[in-house]
Parts: sequence; structure tokens; C-alpha cells
Amino acid sequence: MKNKIILSCLLALGLSGCTAGFLEITPETNLTSVTFFKTQADFEQAVNACYVPLRTIYNDRSWLLSEMHSDNTYYARNTAFGATEQQEDLADFSIPVSGGLTTNTHVLNQYRQDYLIIARANQILDVIDKADFDATVKANLKGQAQFLRAFAYFEIYRYFNKGPIHLIPVPSRTEAAAPMGTADDIAKIIVSDLTGAIAGLKTKATQEAGRATSGAAKTLLANLYLIQKNWAGVEKLCKEVISEGSYSLMPDYNNAFSTSTANKNNAESVFEVQFQEGSNGYNGTFMYNFLPRPMTEVELKTLSGTSNPQPQTGEGNNVPTPDIIAAYEAGDLRKDASIQMITCATTLWEGKTYPVIKKYIRTHALNGNHGMNWPIFRYSEVLLFLAEALNEQGKTSEAAPFMNQVRKRAGLAETTASNQADFRTALMKERRVELAFENKRWHDLVRTDTFKETIAAYGARIKANPFSYYYQKGYTLRSNSFSVIEKYYPMPADEAALNPNLTK
Repeated sequence: MKNKIILSCLLALGLSGCTAGFLEITPETNLTSVTFFKTQADFEQAVNACYVPLRTIYNDRSWLLSEMHSDNTYYARNTAFGATEQQEDLADFSIPVSGGLTTNTHVLNQYRQDYLIIARANQILDVIDKADFDATVKANLKGQAQFLRAFAYFEIYRYFNKGPIHLIPVPSRTEAAAPMGTADDIAKIIVSDLTGAIAGLKTKATQEAGRATSGAAKTLLANLYLIQKNWAGVEKLCKEVISEGSYSLMPDYNNAFSTSTANKNNAESVFEVQFQEGSNGYNGTFMYNFLPRPMTEVELKTLSGTSNPQPQTGEGNNVPTPDIIAAYEAGDLRKDASIQMITCATTLWEGKTYPVIKKYIRTHALNGNHGMNWPIFRYSEVLLFLAEALNEQGKTSEAAPFMNQVRKRAGLAETTASNQADFRTALMKERRVELAFENKRWHDLVRTDTFKETIAAYGARIKANPFSYYYQKGYTLRSNSFSVIEKYYPMPADEAALNPNLTK
């Protein structure tokens, strides 16, 4: 993908929504909607800026709020290291809550990055219809802005189930405190934006690699409909994505994921976050974030292959749990492609040998600098979306072939589930292992309303046997662990100080 797609466009932060009246002259040194949003190149640069926060979200946040906030991954406790309660509070379901607000830094930063995307998209969508350049190019750029705004609101919808409604640029500080919208309000925005995006975006075959496509917009809308249990809507959209013919399963599950420098936006990719190895600042570090600690440079080099490996200190995060390891059926090829074991000789945990997320371990050149893309939607999930939608409409026999495509690639026999209830159970098990470590598990537990019973039982297992969950012998969980098992995250307290509507 060309560098311009992932260009960090800081200029967009300074765009204002003012309008020029008669004889008002705006200095050319000031970037405003008057001077900037004129040409096709201006809008291309602004759209590029809308993609930028995705790297921060997926490198630093989503796995904390989605995967480690589930029974799929946990942290590798290092008792010699200082306090890491911000991460632990998410993994232990013990984030502080008061008056519907939380001080958890990761919740705050997720919220802010989503609204940064929304603010940048609003600048574009407010003026692009008035701009004079090629209509097809304009439709595609507008569709990308609509898709990205919808995606950010979808994140707000899933994490918080409510949020301030911003649909136009904010011209002044006094107008920044937008009123709260309900889940239904936000869902309507998502549907509207994605309907427009589907009409304007190109297909994968004709779109520049890495950008949003009509197939990505349909898949995101199908995900919303899945949560809303609009099964017919899911079926229609997924069948359209399949019939487009742009997507297919990679024959080897391991190759569904990019390397640091290649295999990006492959045939299975519906939408993924673009990272680039190197010194330009577009690189990722999430592979390192997921490693147990401490780890010697020799141990690290077996994973990274870098010429300058450095010892890893601190506390590890997003380490696969015994629960997810046990979830794989015998003979499932995805297990060895997704999880591997690494021995950390200097760790204080007496077990020494930890599981790590293999699907994101790829060799690269420099320590702490890699370019693996992050998958948001893969074609296998489209197939599982469709299977679920058909089954929930009582079409279990029609649903089975779509799930069986995913199982066949994994080296497994066809499902034996033949009635709706059994197929529903089998499909959720399939989603768990097929999409492991892709930030899906927590949202699946929420939308199926099984989060409380699942997480309570998971917490009980950790308390009964903390050693199996990477605690040193003699150490156990904090007293408040698993005391805040709630469906949605509370609003960030720092934002409530700026917008009093968050507490209403």
C-alpha cells in the first residue's frame, strides 16, 4: 500500500469550521475549511488523516478492552515490576466506577481516538458535496469518510451503548459539549453513514489496497445488524459480499495474517489496519506488548529475528489463557498457527513456559518496530456471520455449509450440529477459535448476553488456581477482582469534566 494511505496528517487537527463572508480574507498561512478544502488532493489528505487513529486504537487499546477483557487472554504477572493496575483492572473486571464514570486511562484513550476519527470525518463530510472535482473520485472519498465515522460510532456503540452525537464540525469550545445519544440514536447514524458508504465506495478489486471498500462497509453494517438481531439484514449483506467474488479463504490459516512486510490486504482480508515497518512512525509494537516478562534478548530473538533484540521488562499482557487453549478441538490446525510456547528462564513465575499469540509473531528487522497489519474483518467472519444469520432464521441446513468452509480449512470434519440450538452453540465455539485474539470474544459474550455467567465462572477458576494463570506461588488476585462484570464500559471521567452531558 502506498505511503500516502498511512500518512499521519496532523494538519487535519487544525481544520476549523468557519465560513468566510463578503470581503473577509483568510490568511493563506492558516489552515481552515476556507483555505484547505478546495482540491481533490486536499480531500485525499484529509481522508488519510481519518485512518491514522486506527493504528493507535489497535496497537494500544482494542486488545485491552476486548480480548484481555474476556476469558481468552490474561496478563503475565511480574511481581518485581511496579503497579500496572490500569491493565489489570480491565483483565480482572475491577475498573473503578463512580456515578457511571471511570478513571481508567485505556477507556479514556479509546473514547478519545474514536471521537478523533469522528471529528476528522465531520470536517470532510460537511463540505465535500460542495467541492468541484471528479464525481467518482469524490464519491469514493466521501464513502471512506462515511465508513470511518460509522466505524468510530460503532466502537462507541459497542463499548458504551451511548455517547455524544457530533455530526458537524465544532466551531467553538462552547459548542463542544454535545448532547448524549442513545444506542438507537448512534445505530441510526451508523446505518445512514454505511448506506452512503456502500453506494460511493469501490469494490476491493478496484479500490486502492488498504482503503475501505463497499465490501468492508457491508460487513460492518452486517456486524451492527448481528448485534440488533436483524438476521435477514445480515443474510442479505453477507450474501452480497460473497457474490462480489473479491474474497476467499486463504488455503493455509497461517497465511490469513500478514507478515511484517508482505501478504497484506490478501484475498481473505475485508478490512485491516495498515502498519509499516521502518523509521517513518507508521510501525506497530503490539507483538512486544503481548509477550510475557521478563524475557532475555536471546529468548526474544527466537520470535522476532531482529538484529538488535533487547531484554523485555515490565509486565506482559494479552497472554492466552488455559481456557482458550482448551477450546480447540483435537486436530484443529488453527491452534498451532495461533498459539506457541516460549520459555522465559528469568521470569519469577515458576511455570517458566508461557503461551504467546503466534498469529502476530513475524520476524522483522529492528527491535520494537514491526509492520504486521491488524485484521478487523476477515472473509471467514463473513461466512460465520451468514451461518449465524441463517441458523437464527431456522435455516440450519442452509447455514451449515458456510461454517463448514471455515472448519474444512482448519482440518476439521463438518459440524454434527443439526438443530438450531446445537448449531448456535457450535457456531459460537467456532467463532472463538477462528477469531481468537482478534478482539471479538468480549463483544460476542455481550451480544449473546452470556458475559456475566461466563466471566464469573472464569474468575472463579483463576481464584481457585492462580498458578495456572501465571501467578507466582504464594500470590493471588487482588480483593476487588471480578467485582465489576458489567455489559458496557462507564464513560471516562476526564471527558465528563469537559462535557457534563456524559453524566445525564
